[in-house]
Formats: sequence, C-alpha cells, structure tokens
Amino acid sequence: MITLTVNGKAHELDVDPSTPLLYVLRNQLQLNGAKFGCGLGQCGACTVIVGDAPLFSCQVPVAAVGARPVRTVESLGTPERPGPLQQSFIDHQAAQCGYCIAGMIMRAQALLERNPAPTRAEVVAHMEPNLCRCGTHMRIVAAIVDGAEGLRAQAGGATHLSSLRPAELVEQTPTAAVPHPRRKRQ
Repeated sequence: MITLTVNGKAHELDVDPSTPLLYVLRNQLQLNGAKFGCGLGQCGACTVIVGDAPLFSCQVPVAAVGARPVRTVESLGTPERPGPLQQSFIDHQAAQCGYCIAGMIMRAQALLERNPAPTRAEVVAHMEPNLCRCGTHMRIVAAIVDGAEGLRAQAGGATHLSSLRPAELVEQTPTAAVPHPRRKRQ
C-alpha cells in the first residue's frame, strides 16, 4: 500500500510502486487534468506539482513521491469558478487544442508560488520544458504574466504565494483509463 496526498486529500492505494504517478492520478483517482502526451518526459502535458516542484508525472514512479503533496490542475479551481491563473488563460485564449494547457498551468503555478512577479524573460525560461504543439506560446506567456497579477491580488499583494492554496477541490467524473504500457527496462 502506498499513501499519496493529492489535492489535499490522503489516499491509500494498492499499486505497483514503479507505476508512473500519471497513471495513478488518471486511473486510480480519476483526476484527468494531467495528460499522457509523450510518456517520455519531453512534452510537459503531464506536469503536476510535487512538493513545490513542477514534475513530469509520466516519469515519476509513485513510490518516489513519498510524503510530498501532489497538486493537479483540478486543485486550482472549477469549471464554474476557475482560479486566477486559469481565468487568465481563458481571457488570453491561450488554449487552441487545449491538450497541453493543464501542464502549462501547473508549471506556471509553481513559478508564481516562488516568484509572484516574474519578468517576461523569467516566464519564458521557466516554461521552456513544456511544449505547445499548436504554437500558442506567446498567448501562454501573456496569460501567465497577467495571471500573476490576479494571484497577487487574491493573496492580498503577498510577495510569496506558496501559502495560497485553493479553497475547494474539484471532484472529477471518471473517464477512460490510460493503459499502462509494459516496457522493457535496460
């Protein structure tokens, strides 16, 4: 059994310790915000925050999470009440197909919790590991810069946003499970 705290809720899970965190989030917990993009840690569609670091959940064995809390995009708001960063992505029409957006938002959230007033250059550098195949990077950067202002306002002008946590968590409806590929490891 593995104990995993996701979006503020503890879960006891009977899973293989080597199972990628992404599969546990999607298949066992029905949290489908993080997407399976490449499975190689090269695109960022699966980005979640573990502790205070944005990580590619397709590359993190669930046992490696340990006691660190995991946060997914579902922790930031609801479809009816999106969080400030999510609302900024909507306002800037940062999503085209939308597949990468949850990972983009989580990487941006991790940045803004450490640096609530990043420069455009800092945003661009921080977001470099995440890919948008549709090419909306300019809108994504603008959404993050403006979203930082919204997060600072929500936090009352705080200079460090790590204490800012969502007021409510979203319950997700189960969808199709992502298959766990069996790969030969060398």
